[in-house]
Amino acid sequence: MHTTAAAPRSNKPLAHNKEAVPAQAPATDFGAMDVLAGAPVPVTAVDVCHADGFQLNSGVRVDGGDGALLVAGEAFRWRPWDAVAAGRRPRLVNAKGQWEVSAESWGVLGMVWPRPDLLILGLGPEIRPLSPATRQAISALGMRVEVLDTRNAASQYNMLATERGIGDVAAALIPIGWKEGVGAK
Repeated sequence: MHTTAAAPRSNKPLAHNKEAVPAQAPATDFGAMDVLAGAPVPVTAVDVCHADGFQLNSGVRVDGGDGALLVAGEAFRWRPWDAVAAGRRPRLVNAKGQWEVSAESWGVLGMVWPRPDLLILGLGPEIRPLSPATRQAISALGMRVEVLDTRNAASQYNMLATERGIGDVAAALIPIGWKEGVGAK
Protein backbone atom coordinates (compact mmCIF):
# COMPACT_ATOMS: atom_id res chain seq x y z
CA MET A 1 0.00 0.00 0.00
CA HIS A 2 1.22 3.41 -0.96
CA THR A 3 0.33 6.62 0.86
CA THR A 4 1.18 10.19 0.07
CA ALA A 5 1.48 12.94 2.55
CA ALA A 6 -1.45 15.34 2.60
CA ALA A 7 -0.68 18.76 1.19
CA PRO A 8 -0.53 21.41 3.85
CA ARG A 9 -3.77 23.39 3.97
CA SER A 10 -3.87 27.14 4.30
CA ASN A 11 -6.39 28.80 6.56
CA LYS A 12 -6.76 31.69 4.08
CA PRO A 13 -10.23 31.97 2.55
CA LEU A 14 -10.58 31.36 -1.17
CA ALA A 15 -12.63 33.32 -3.64
CA HIS A 16 -15.23 31.69 -5.89
CA ASN A 17 -12.51 31.07 -8.48
CA LYS A 18 -10.28 29.30 -5.92
CA GLU A 19 -7.83 32.21 -5.72
CA ALA A 20 -6.75 33.61 -2.40
CA VAL A 21 -8.78 36.56 -1.19
CA PRO A 22 -6.54 39.65 -0.85
CA ALA A 23 -5.94 40.92 2.66
CA GLN A 24 -7.06 44.41 1.68
CA ALA A 25 -9.71 45.61 -0.77
CA PRO A 26 -8.33 47.41 -3.84
CA ALA A 27 -8.43 51.21 -3.78
CA THR A 28 -11.40 52.74 -5.60
CA ASP A 29 -10.59 55.17 -8.41
CA PHE A 30 -13.49 57.62 -8.12
CA GLY A 31 -12.22 59.54 -11.15
CA ALA A 32 -12.99 56.50 -13.29
CA MET A 33 -16.61 56.63 -12.07
CA ASP A 34 -17.31 60.10 -13.50
CA VAL A 35 -19.78 59.27 -16.27
CA LEU A 36 -19.78 62.86 -17.56
CA ALA A 37 -15.98 63.17 -17.72
CA GLY A 38 -15.97 62.78 -21.50
CA ALA A 39 -18.98 65.03 -22.12
CA PRO A 40 -18.14 68.50 -23.42
CA VAL A 41 -19.01 71.42 -21.17
CA PRO A 42 -21.60 73.69 -22.87
CA VAL A 43 -20.23 77.02 -24.07
CA THR A 44 -23.05 78.71 -22.20
CA ALA A 45 -22.11 77.10 -18.88
CA VAL A 46 -22.01 79.71 -16.10
CA ASP A 47 -18.52 79.95 -14.60
CA VAL A 48 -19.12 82.86 -12.18
CA CYS A 49 -22.19 84.64 -10.82
CA HIS A 50 -21.28 88.30 -10.17
CA ALA A 51 -23.44 90.79 -8.29
CA ASP A 52 -24.15 92.59 -11.59
CA GLY A 53 -23.99 89.74 -14.12
CA PHE A 54 -22.35 86.51 -15.20
CA GLN A 55 -19.15 85.09 -16.68
CA LEU A 56 -19.78 82.23 -19.11
CA ASN A 57 -17.53 79.32 -20.07
CA SER A 58 -17.08 80.78 -23.57
CA GLY A 59 -15.48 83.92 -22.12
CA VAL A 60 -18.63 86.02 -22.67
CA ARG A 61 -19.42 88.33 -19.79
CA VAL A 62 -22.97 89.55 -19.20
CA ASP A 63 -22.68 92.55 -16.88
CA GLY A 64 -24.03 96.02 -16.21
CA GLY A 65 -26.87 94.62 -14.12
CA ASP A 66 -28.29 92.56 -16.99
CA GLY A 67 -29.69 89.11 -16.53
CA ALA A 68 -28.85 86.21 -18.83
CA LEU A 69 -31.14 84.08 -20.94
CA LEU A 70 -29.32 80.88 -21.99
CA VAL A 71 -31.10 79.07 -24.82
CA ALA A 72 -29.92 76.49 -27.38
CA GLY A 73 -26.24 77.25 -26.87
CA GLU A 74 -26.72 81.02 -27.14
CA ALA A 75 -26.52 83.67 -24.43
CA PHE A 76 -28.75 86.76 -24.49
CA ARG A 77 -28.75 89.82 -22.26
CA TRP A 78 -32.09 89.76 -20.50
CA ARG A 79 -33.86 92.66 -18.77
CA PRO A 80 -37.39 91.45 -17.95
CA TRP A 81 -37.91 94.36 -15.55
CA ASP A 82 -37.85 96.81 -18.48
CA ALA A 83 -41.09 95.34 -19.84
CA VAL A 84 -42.68 95.55 -16.38
CA ALA A 85 -41.31 98.91 -15.25
CA ALA A 86 -42.00 100.99 -18.39
CA GLY A 87 -40.09 104.00 -17.11
CA ARG A 88 -40.63 103.28 -13.42
CA ARG A 89 -38.28 101.73 -10.90
CA PRO A 90 -37.26 98.16 -11.79
CA ARG A 91 -39.53 95.62 -10.11
CA LEU A 92 -39.94 91.87 -10.41
CA VAL A 93 -42.13 91.22 -7.36
CA ASN A 94 -45.86 91.98 -7.39
CA ALA A 95 -47.97 93.23 -4.46
CA LYS A 96 -48.53 89.64 -3.27
CA GLY A 97 -44.79 88.94 -3.04
CA GLN A 98 -44.78 86.74 -6.14
CA TRP A 99 -42.15 86.93 -8.89
CA GLU A 100 -43.88 88.34 -11.94
CA VAL A 101 -42.72 89.38 -15.41
CA SER A 102 -44.75 90.11 -18.52
CA ALA A 103 -45.33 87.55 -21.27
CA GLU A 104 -43.16 89.72 -23.57
CA SER A 105 -40.14 88.85 -21.41
CA TRP A 106 -40.17 85.34 -22.88
CA GLY A 107 -40.06 86.53 -26.51
CA VAL A 108 -36.82 84.71 -27.41
CA LEU A 109 -38.20 81.42 -26.07
CA GLY A 110 -41.19 81.79 -28.39
CA MET A 111 -38.85 82.02 -31.39
CA VAL A 112 -36.75 78.91 -30.64
CA TRP A 113 -37.72 75.60 -32.20
CA PRO A 114 -37.61 72.99 -30.90
CA ARG A 115 -38.18 74.56 -27.52
CA PRO A 116 -36.34 73.33 -24.47
CA ASP A 117 -38.31 71.01 -22.23
CA LEU A 118 -37.22 72.73 -19.01
CA LEU A 119 -36.64 76.36 -18.04
CA ILE A 120 -34.54 76.94 -14.94
CA LEU A 121 -35.28 80.31 -13.35
CA GLY A 122 -32.68 81.96 -11.13
CA LEU A 123 -34.55 84.72 -9.29
CA GLY A 124 -31.53 86.52 -7.83
CA PRO A 125 -30.48 86.15 -4.20
CA GLU A 126 -33.69 84.44 -3.04
CA ILE A 127 -36.50 82.15 -4.11
CA ARG A 128 -40.06 83.44 -4.51
CA PRO A 129 -43.24 81.84 -5.78
CA LEU A 130 -44.14 82.59 -9.40
CA SER A 131 -47.27 84.57 -10.11
CA PRO A 132 -50.01 82.59 -11.87
CA ALA A 133 -49.65 84.83 -14.96
CA THR A 134 -45.90 84.17 -15.21
CA ARG A 135 -46.36 80.43 -14.71
CA GLN A 136 -49.12 80.44 -17.37
CA ALA A 137 -46.90 82.32 -19.86
CA ILE A 138 -44.13 79.72 -19.45
CA SER A 139 -46.58 76.81 -19.63
CA ALA A 140 -48.09 78.27 -22.81
CA LEU A 141 -44.64 77.84 -24.39
CA GLY A 142 -44.80 74.13 -23.55
CA MET A 143 -42.03 74.29 -20.97
CA ARG A 144 -41.75 73.05 -17.42
CA VAL A 145 -40.18 75.43 -14.92
CA GLU A 146 -37.86 75.02 -11.96
CA VAL A 147 -37.44 77.99 -9.61
CA LEU A 148 -34.21 78.50 -7.64
CA ASP A 149 -31.98 81.26 -6.37
CA THR A 150 -29.50 82.29 -9.07
CA ARG A 151 -26.40 80.51 -7.72
CA ASN A 152 -28.19 77.18 -7.50
CA ALA A 153 -29.98 77.75 -10.80
CA ALA A 154 -26.64 78.32 -12.58
CA SER A 155 -25.23 75.14 -11.07
CA GLN A 156 -28.35 73.15 -11.98
CA TYR A 157 -28.27 74.52 -15.55
CA ASN A 158 -24.59 73.58 -15.94
CA MET A 159 -25.23 70.02 -14.80
CA LEU A 160 -28.40 69.45 -16.85
CA ALA A 161 -27.04 71.12 -20.00
CA THR A 162 -23.99 68.84 -19.79
CA GLU A 163 -26.07 65.76 -19.03
CA ARG A 164 -29.09 66.27 -21.30
CA GLY A 165 -27.75 68.72 -23.87
CA ILE A 166 -28.28 72.42 -24.50
CA GLY A 167 -31.37 71.79 -26.59
CA ASP A 168 -33.35 70.31 -23.71
CA VAL A 169 -32.75 72.91 -21.01
CA ALA A 170 -32.73 76.71 -20.86
CA ALA A 171 -31.97 79.16 -18.06
CA ALA A 172 -33.21 82.64 -17.24
CA LEU A 173 -30.98 84.20 -14.59
CA ILE A 174 -31.30 87.43 -12.62
CA PRO A 175 -28.01 88.77 -11.14
CA ILE A 176 -27.36 87.85 -7.49
CA GLY A 177 -27.01 91.53 -6.58
CA TRP A 178 -30.61 92.29 -7.61
CA LYS A 179 -32.48 94.61 -5.26
CA GLU A 180 -36.16 95.29 -5.81
CA GLY A 181 -36.75 98.87 -6.99
CA VAL A 182 -33.01 99.42 -7.55
CA GLY A 183 -31.83 96.66 -9.90
CA ALA A 184 -28.37 95.08 -9.92
CA LYS A 185 -25.61 97.64 -10.29
